[in-house]
Amino acid sequence: MERGDLQRLSKDELIDLVLRLQRPEKTSRTSSKPPATDRKERRDKARPGGAKPGHEGKARAMSEMFDRQVDHRPGQCRCCQAKLSDDLPAETAGEYETIELPPIHPVVERHRRLSVRCPSCGVLVAAKVPAAAKSTPFGSRIHAVATYLKTFQALSYERLQRAFADLFGLTISQGGLMNMLRRSQTAFVPECDTAIATLRRAKVVASDETGVRIEGSNAYQWVFRSNEAVVHRAAPTRGAVVVRELMEGHRPEVWCSDRYSAQQGHGAVHQTCLAHLARDVADGDQTSHDMLPSRLRLWLK
Repeated sequence: MERGDLQRLSKDELIDLVLRLQRPEKTSRTSSKPPATDRKERRDKARPGGAKPGHEGKARAMSEMFDRQVDHRPGQCRCCQAKLSDDLPAETAGEYETIELPPIHPVVERHRRLSVRCPSCGVLVAAKVPAAAKSTPFGSRIHAVATYLKTFQALSYERLQRAFADLFGLTISQGGLMNMLRRSQTAFVPECDTAIATLRRAKVVASDETGVRIEGSNAYQWVFRSNEAVVHRAAPTRGAVVVRELMEGHRPEVWCSDRYSAQQGHGAVHQTCLAHLARDVADGDQTSHDMLPSRLRLWLK
């Protein structure tokens, strides 16, 4: 805003502007901003690193199973310098572990389709086309690793491709990885259908949504939860149509969500999410001189 713009403002408008500028910046505690966007505390006010005074140290627990045991015996007495033979009885003075991953490389199985000439009639007979030639060359464990890294660890296709190359020495195109994930979806369909059916019978359902990027486009990740099921649904829209399509007419006794309009009207009664209320109250308590937010904060606790 330029100086001339400020001069044209009325007194009340200037007061409102100053009050807005003085308002504390929203954080993850007072808004929907993720914690990663919060400003770090000043170094002189930050807590020192390391364990707190009086903290009892803990060592790594020894593994119950091990692959190889190496015994280290003393060869000479440190007192009289006598040689200590290997057949002397020994007792354990201490145990230690080293842990390492084995070399990982893909196991490649090549299938050859052979043909043989019949000695009776001279016809060249080829073996039937094996199942390996009719489907993807990648096995079930590779499909499982790709699904885990893509969904649970949220790797992009580019990073997933690099991970297979760097960790396993395996070259897979991004299109191949996408097809792999699509094939893997069929294994989850029965459990997904069971979770949705359970949700459609629930008496109490809670829901929320957040923005997400899907194949370079803005979309929304919805989550619905009852006491027996959790259902995630990715959709290109934030509208109430996502809820209506998923619930298929089922109206639970209680619907719990924030106060976003698309989340309203899906149950017999609505319960505003207390976590969202607590966040709004914290913002009001921080920015308002009124006693109401403080009282609400005590009530919510």
